[in-house]
Formats: sequence, structure tokens, C-alpha cells
Amino acid sequence: MNNPELSPEQTLLFIFVGIAGALLVASTIGLVLRIRLPEGKTNPVIANLNARINAWWLMVLVLAAAFRAGNTAVIVLFAFVSFQALREYISVTYTRRSDHHALLWCFFFFLPLQYWLIGIGWYGLFTILIPVYAFLLLPISATFGADATRFLERAAKVQWGLMICVYCLSHVPALLVLDIPAFSGRNLQLIVFLLLTVQSSDVFQYVWGKLLGRRKLSPEISPSKTLEGLLGGILSATAVGAALWQITPFAWWQAALIALTVNVLGFFGGFVLSAIKRDCGLKDWGRMIEGHGGMLDRVDSLSFSAPVFFHLVRYWWT
Repeated sequence: MNNPELSPEQTLLFIFVGIAGALLVASTIGLVLRIRLPEGKTNPVIANLNARINAWWLMVLVLAAAFRAGNTAVIVLFAFVSFQALREYISVTYTRRSDHHALLWCFFFFLPLQYWLIGIGWYGLFTILIPVYAFLLLPISATFGADATRFLERAAKVQWGLMICVYCLSHVPALLVLDIPAFSGRNLQLIVFLLLTVQSSDVFQYVWGKLLGRRKLSPEISPSKTLEGLLGGILSATAVGAALWQITPFAWWQAALIALTVNVLGFFGGFVLSAIKRDCGLKDWGRMIEGHGGMLDRVDSLSFSAPVFFHLVRYWWT
């Protein structure tokens, strides 16, 4: 699909038409499954499946609108995603009144500044702003509260939240700043490749787990994840990534290897965030997205895969 005869806008249109077609098939399957239920009966698995599909329609429409509006809209959209994910994370994290100044720095200084730096393409600063300057400033700010109670735990949790929800996720729109030879004006397609590959892995893990799942990976951390679902999901999503090679600057085998890498990292992103949820006594981070939980439930896999994908592309293709 990376045909020189097609403009970037036409390529993206074809991609989103294809996604809409896949969702239409999924919606039809969900409708048929619901209709086939005996009258007055409900099935929680089918209900959850339909809720997930409906949510995917909305998410794809929002993403398509942002892509249509241009790079700035995409950056603003992911800034909102980071804000909501960080809000969900902080809302269940142990903090005290003395941490409020540090949290203000997170939400209203470092978060918008990180995305503004991406918007102006200042690579040298947006890559170190949070892991260096925020990492040092936040505990300094917290000390002004003169509260040493569980200080190390509180400081680490705030730093970790900013890293995962803002720094790591910001590497998705940061793909727009990469200067790739013979790929000018098509960087949005890299975002499509990353999102479709990683998110399809989550979908396939869910499907294969429901169909063939027998052996639980770790019931204490993620009760629904199975070995069969994990392997089927990663392999299926890797095939999706390989099939998308034409919208990228990669050869098909490079696309397959990169897809495998980001899918494995995406799994561990979700797994680590699930461990944090269980530690907090939660099933989901929130209720923002019906069938999916909160925003952080939807982007946890991206938090680990996006930075690695960004630097792989930057090192080998720019």
C-alpha cells in the first residue's frame, strides 16, 4: 500500500476503510451470537465482546478524525490519553497532601511540555525531560511538604506514573518527528503500524484465550491470560505486522521481526500494569471505555512497546 501513486492521505483512507470492514465483520458476528441466545437469556462473554467491539468503533473514529486533522491533532489526542491514563494511575496510588505540588508539576508542566517539545521536534530535550529533569525535580518538590512518611514509596510511584503514562506513551506521536529517507509525509503510517500490531495482539490474545485457553499464565497477576492465548495472540499479531509492511519503510521480514518485538513488549507492558492493579486491589484502572476498563487498560501495552519501536526506527531507518 506504500505505492508512490497513492498519496499519504489516500493510503490512510484505504487503511481505515479496511479497519472499518474488519469491525463490521466483528459487529455482525457479535450480533449473530446475541440473536442466537435463547429469549430472555444473556451471556456475559458475548455481552463483553459486543461492548468491546462498540468501543473499538468509537476509538477508531476518534483516531481517524485526529489523523484527518493533521499531526497537531494527533499530538493533542495522545496528550489527552496521557492525561487520562496518569489521572487513573494517581487516583489509586498512595499519595499524601505533601505530594500535591509534585502532582501539579506532573499534570500541568511536564505533561504539556513533553508534548509541546514533540510538536516542535526538539528530540534532544523531549527524550531527557522526564527521565532526567522531572526525575530530579519531583522528589525535591515533595520535600517542601516536610512529610517523610513513606517518602521513598510515594516519590517512586509518582515518578513511575509520569514515566509510564506520559514519557513512554509520548513516543507514539514522537514517530512524527522522524526524518526517514523516501518516506517523507508518511510518518502517520508508522503510528498505524504500531497501533494495529500491538492492539491486534491484545484482541487476538483475548480471542485465542477464549477459544483454546487452558493453562493459566499467572492467575495472581492476570487471571484471564493463558499460555495458548499469549502464543496465539503474539503469532497472529506478528502476521498482521508482516502483512502491513507496505505501509512502512521496512521489508516484510523486518516488519515481522519488529512486530514480534513490539508484541512481546506489549504483553509485558500489560502484565506489569496488571501486577500493579492487583497490588492496588483493582480489576480495571477505570470505567472510561466500556468493555475495556480505563484508558490505562487500553494503552498499557503501548507504554512498553512505543519507546522501543521509536528507537528501533530512529536508529536503523533515519
